[in-house]
Amino acid sequence: MRYLTFALAKGRLAKKSMELFEQIGITCKEMEDPATRKLIFVNEELKLRFFLAKAPDVPTYVEYGAADVGIVGKDTILEEGRRMYEVLDLGYGKCRMCVCGPEPARELLKHQELIRVATKYPHIAKEYFYNQKHQTVEIIKLNGSIELAPIVGLSEVIVDIVETGSTLKENGLKVLEEVCPLSARMVVNQVSMKMENERIGKLIGELKSVLCME
Repeated sequence: MRYLTFALAKGRLAKKSMELFEQIGITCKEMEDPATRKLIFVNEELKLRFFLAKAPDVPTYVEYGAADVGIVGKDTILEEGRRMYEVLDLGYGKCRMCVCGPEPARELLKHQELIRVATKYPHIAKEYFYNQKHQTVEIIKLNGSIELAPIVGLSEVIVDIVETGSTLKENGLKVLEEVCPLSARMVVNQVSMKMENERIGKLIGELKSVLCME
């Protein structure tokens, strides 16, 4: 039997995912050692392999078949636009992708004005403004604190993830429009879905029953 390989987005999502797997009897002792330098963790008994990757890389590993299964946020799935199956909403890591800015910017959005939008998620922003709102905007990609952009006049609004909204509030910004809800999702390589249909199907079924109970 071949190994089934999982790519997990580093950090909170990986931790939550392993807690969820534990509930269906999937464990990986090697991963529990905080001092480990290992890159790949194996459960020999169940023929499973796990590795941690930066979130934006998870869909790439899955599309190319280096991982059969991936767990990553919906924001990353939308932004990366890779070919793979999204099979399960895991329900944790919940937040929203929103258009935010100072209150006066609400009018600019209403009247479809040409504005500048700063974001870490140019694909999501483009899809939203061009295809859903049919508003022409200039999208500026940033990597750091997006909230800074409207404050220093780089952009009128931002497109970013909002969890509690407290950072926005502290900086005099508001949620002006919601783009979409986000949470952790399970994705599967298209070939693996055919070749390992039985194992992956069983895994999805077991996870679903645990998620229904929560």
